[in-house]
Amino acid sequence: MSAHLFSPYRIGDLQLKNRVVMSPMCQYSAAARDGKPTDWHLVHYASRAVGGVGLVIMEMTDVEPDGRISDYDLGIWSDDHTPAFARIVDACHERGAKVGIQIGHAGRKALDAAQPVAPSALAFDAESKTPRALTADEIRQIVDKFQAAARRAVAAGVDLIELHGAHGYLIHQFQSRHSNRRTDDYGEDLARFGCEVVAAVKSELPVGMPLQMRISALEYVAGGYALDHAISLCRRYKDAGVDAFDVSAGGEGPIGAAGRPGSHAGYQVPLARGVRHALGVPVVAVGRLDDPHLAEFVIATGDADLIAVGRGLLRDPYWALHAAIALGHDPAVPDQYTRGFAN
Repeated sequence: MSAHLFSPYRIGDLQLKNRVVMSPMCQYSAAARDGKPTDWHLVHYASRAVGGVGLVIMEMTDVEPDGRISDYDLGIWSDDHTPAFARIVDACHERGAKVGIQIGHAGRKALDAAQPVAPSALAFDAESKTPRALTADEIRQIVDKFQAAARRAVAAGVDLIELHGAHGYLIHQFQSRHSNRRTDDYGEDLARFGCEVVAAVKSELPVGMPLQMRISALEYVAGGYALDHAISLCRRYKDAGVDAFDVSAGGEGPIGAAGRPGSHAGYQVPLARGVRHALGVPVVAVGRLDDPHLAEFVIATGDADLIAVGRGLLRDPYWALHAAIALGHDPAVPDQYTRGFAN
């Protein structure tokens, strides 16, 4: 029996063996706070490749030290970081998975920065530091840092780059009136910063390598934007060079994927469907999709092209193999593990 979830899929020149994506999830385990991935990251990502995931997306990796959520997050602001990432990429490739990396900047949500930076001098909440508003020159410097980070990621051998434009981090902060109160060009045009980052990063990618963007399609906060604004942003980002969207939500309010009211299984699928139908682009659906039958339904109905699993893959590195069995599909079990999956 075949399953839609385990059918191949192609974005640009990237051929995926199935529709299962490992969602980027911070591990807060960088070596000596220097931003370099460690043996923990190697085992963490490679084990999900062994477990049958088609596309492994490495966690949010930041373009400068003060762009990290915490000092224990990964970074790619130096050429010295590249070999450690290449080691992970090679290990995942050996087990048949393709590899992406999520590049971002935390902006005002950089917890360990002495003074975070942001579009405007507005703190995230009462417990957070008040950020310093970026100058136009500093904004352009950060765009350059995204570009340099992309160049290093390509050198490390990744198959896809994802820009983090969601969850209240810097690109998201620029694209929302809730956090962007500027009166210059970066305030009048809420998509400008994101478009500049997209264009700069795209210039570093080989022809055919996909550029994906994670976006919050809905803000769970009073006065926050909704799907119509997100679609207008995605249209601009698509025109700037984005090939696919990873559609999430939140980051500026209390409702998210941690089991709070409103976050039922599949609660973000309508957002993915809205972006896909409006723009006709490949879309990744996220948000408590770790029931294999629900994931299969989302792909089969055309609501999304790919399914990202987060917490489900933290609990079970072999989620994809177990999902295949649940759906009656022949799992691609590594030879070394066939005894464990025999009837």
